Amino acid sequence: MKRICVFCGSNSGTRFAYIEAARTLGRILVRNGIGLVYGGGCVGLMGEIADTVMSEGGEVTGVIPQTLVAREVAHRGITELTIVKSMHERKARMADLADGFIALPGGYGTFEEFFEVITWAQLGLHRKPCGILNVEGYYDPLLALIERGVAEQFVHPANRDLILQSTDPEALLKLMQSYRPKTVEKWIDKDES
Repeated sequence: MKRICVFCGSNSGTRFAYIEAARTLGRILVRNGIGLVYGGGCVGLMGEIADTVMSEGGEVTGVIPQTLVAREVAHRGITELTIVKSMHERKARMADLADGFIALPGGYGTFEEFFEVITWAQLGLHRKPCGILNVEGYYDPLLALIERGVAEQFVHPANRDLILQSTDPEALLKLMQSYRPKTVEKWIDKDES
């Protein structure tokens, strides 16, 4: 793995543990020679992980749409900042640059970006590992929702394994490095008629 895309909040959240997780993940990426791809902001958890990777001597590639340059305060102190025209272009560019994806705590944007890459994996559009760093149980309700989707037969049981998860950044990175994707049909019970 050369680069991992991290989806995370442009806010820092209410707990210092979220900030510390972003910093720890940044240090672990650098220690493992892995570059960071992210949304290009200098605020919130986005800024924390980018600043940490830069201060540790790592490589940071930010991708931000023109409409968010001022609102998310584009980070001008990173290795490379690419300004694109739209959110769609941003997500496609980040996905192309990355060899895997991690979601830290965040809001709607983080959820949407992570679920898009999970959907692409489910459909076989990529075979890259997708992980959740479940800091202080932040993603417990989301993981419970996925289990509900499996129980109600909206999510194929084997596709729950598309989401790697850990509360420890080092352990999550190891899971991602050893990830071997399975080929599983999205559909649970196709109509055979």
